[in-house]
Amino acid sequence: MKVKLEKILDHKAIQHKIRRIAYQIYETNVNEDEIILAGIADNGYKFAERLQSSLEEIAPFKTVLCKVTMDKQNPLGTVKTSLTEEEYANKSVVLIDDVLNSGTTLIYGVQHFLNVPLKRFKTAVLVNRNHKKYPVKADFKGISLSTSLNESVKVTFRKGNDMAVLE
Repeated sequence: MKVKLEKILDHKAIQHKIRRIAYQIYETNVNEDEIILAGIADNGYKFAERLQSSLEEIAPFKTVLCKVTMDKQNPLGTVKTSLTEEEYANKSVVLIDDVLNSGTTLIYGVQHFLNVPLKRFKTAVLVNRNHKKYPVKADFKGISLSTSLNESVKVTFRKGNDMAVLE
């Protein structure tokens, strides 16, 4: 059986959403000297890199990338960050992922960052699927999509050819 792909965001649309989210992050952190963009590996980190590029064009503050890794099938106790707790303590942090499905990945990522005091904590996703099983929300989102549970959203980040498809 062949899987039917439906393109929901092409490269141009993704670039537009990244720019809009970057402006929202800037507006929320307008008085900051530095913010942490914590991208969940792998695609959340690629999304964070693109947000950082856009923020560097518009915002005067420093953006620091942080890679968040975890076992997405069994996330409890597996979350690790490329920055130490001291490096993001008392800072403004944005936790970033490509797709918000059930909320499992995002909630365990949030839990990890709550071990230290933070100045502000927000979340950003490119696609919000509205199938949450945890009370977690995306503060900044590119698109909200109501899909069936048997469908999946795949985001591909390739230089000059980013896309999001529903399968």
